[in-house]
Amino acid sequence: MSTLPVYRWHLAPDGLATRRQLRAAGLRPGGQGVVAQVERPRRRRGPLVAYLYRIDLAKPVRPMTPDRWAALEKANAARRRCPVCRDHLPYVIPTSLGMCVACHDLPERRAA
Repeated sequence: MSTLPVYRWHLAPDGLATRRQLRAAGLRPGGQGVVAQVERPRRRRGPLVAYLYRIDLAKPVRPMTPDRWAALEKANAARRRCPVCRDHLPYVIPTSLGMCVACHDLPERRAA
């Protein structure tokens, strides 16, 4: 079993990029595995880790089709519908609450 090479922040060799860097260049990893990682030291916590992929093996990002746009719009609309009151809201419902803020505050208002 081999371990991944670890580079310090800003010291990765040319030809390697993170997912975000690949995406900014219009690329995606395309099924290749992680070849290295970059670590950024932090105080009082463990280091931040970013995985690196080879740029020469990366593939172009697949274009968005009308069906994919429709599916994305449907998924985003579901994130804005409260499961309790079924209202369509102008904001994404917080996952920590699991319902809109008004429904979450309702039991507190009744208790007061």
